[in-house]
Amino acid sequence: MKAAEVNRERFAINKSYSIENGYPARRRSLVDDAKFESTINKQRQQSWIEEAQRLSRDGEVSEEEVFLVQSPGEPDAPQTVALVVSLLDGISALPRVIKTIENFKGTVVHVESRPASRKGVAFDVLFRIDILREPLLSLLKSLRQGASIAAVRLLSEHHSSIKEPWFPKHISELDMCNHLMTKYEPDLDMDHPGFADQEYRARRKQIADIAFSYTYGEPIPRVEYRPEEIATWGAVFHELDRLVPTHACRQYREVWDILKRECGYDADQIPQLEDVSRFMKKRTGFSLRPAAGLLTARDFLASLAFRVFQCTQYIRHHSSPHHSPEPDAIHELLGHAPLLAQPAFAQFSQELGLASLGASDEEIEKFATMYWFTVEFGLCRENGEVRAWGAGLLSSFGELQHSLSDKPERREFEPSLTAVQPYQDQDYQDVYYVAEGVEDAMEKFRQWTFKTLSRPYEVHYDPFSQTVQVLDSVHKLEGLAASLSTEVSRLNNSLAKMKF
Repeated sequence: MKAAEVNRERFAINKSYSIENGYPARRRSLVDDAKFESTINKQRQQSWIEEAQRLSRDGEVSEEEVFLVQSPGEPDAPQTVALVVSLLDGISALPRVIKTIENFKGTVVHVESRPASRKGVAFDVLFRIDILREPLLSLLKSLRQGASIAAVRLLSEHHSSIKEPWFPKHISELDMCNHLMTKYEPDLDMDHPGFADQEYRARRKQIADIAFSYTYGEPIPRVEYRPEEIATWGAVFHELDRLVPTHACRQYREVWDILKRECGYDADQIPQLEDVSRFMKKRTGFSLRPAAGLLTARDFLASLAFRVFQCTQYIRHHSSPHHSPEPDAIHELLGHAPLLAQPAFAQFSQELGLASLGASDEEIEKFATMYWFTVEFGLCRENGEVRAWGAGLLSSFGELQHSLSDKPERREFEPSLTAVQPYQDQDYQDVYYVAEGVEDAMEKFRQWTFKTLSRPYEVHYDPFSQTVQVLDSVHKLEGLAASLSTEVSRLNNSLAKMKF
């Protein structure tokens, strides 16, 4: 097991952690959950690091080295690591560094150098070495005492931090992306509409168990919905069907009519996730996966990278049909599914998910905020009019009407500002962001992530193997470029034929 996977287990937040860790039982969102998850992660990680440092024989062990010392594997088994050594005076010190590595029984397998960007440092030299764990710690200490060395940084075998967050590399690993955030749940909060309804609480648990037992590759189990659940769905469906022509964006309207024809979208029946998932798969490659509730922001966003949307199957309480304080099947199927079956929107969602892989906790908070003000509550311009494209609006007819009235403030969508905008989650939004369209939002998002994302590598999704490739070397980038060149050549040939 790799270090990042162990760290995920080490610092993972378990189901219902919010209550146990003191998060107030109140209406919350993906953004709020991301902030709280980040706080708890920092607290747990810092406590673990301090304890490991205390138990270490060398009191000077850094945080990075703590993770190395505590990483899985046999201590007498060689491991591949990378060191970045910053040289003060020039490349002449390189032979001494290599000799020091050899003195500690290390084998240098690769060396790269480049001029340093920092003042007072001549070169940064990357060493990839095979070495035992204990000698490595002694080597680090020895190198840092060298007069010609400004700094020594320890990296993992893939040029990324040993402390990097775990993320799935294959679509089947989404089976591990199931950490739930306890929020406004009927079993825990007396303000929930279903708190005093024992039958409803039992029904919620029954449907949630489907998601807990689901694994990759299985068909999504069908739910036989009860009359009161269908009535709740129908009440929302009637109102939304009336407002779609005048309030929803063009892309939503187009798919909405197709869903009614092909997936059984009707006031008298609730569509099954498996049927909707197959429909989406044919149009955009997106599929649905059952979820028991609101996932952590990191797990939810990671799923989007594989064109998978984690979707609840339970229905909100019948006493409150037009609003739900938590995601439910009405929100997912009426709000999210139509646009996930639209190519440009599906691409935007996946790019947001890919950007989240390996991101820091602080960046996850920003991505969750971005998701909140775009995918959930985004507005766009269409033929001079403002229309809704956010799922939170398109599954709540009250807020849909509010968002297009003259009551809230509307601002131009700008990722650097949207990602840090304080949000309001107790009532309708006070501020909405307006994009020129999905394509406009996607291009601005790309430019923003290119300038601000801190991870030292790029990721690429291969739809054939359903894997995420970490592009952390020139060799891997060249391989991807070679595979893409065939597609580019084919497109150029097609263009040439049309012009001829």
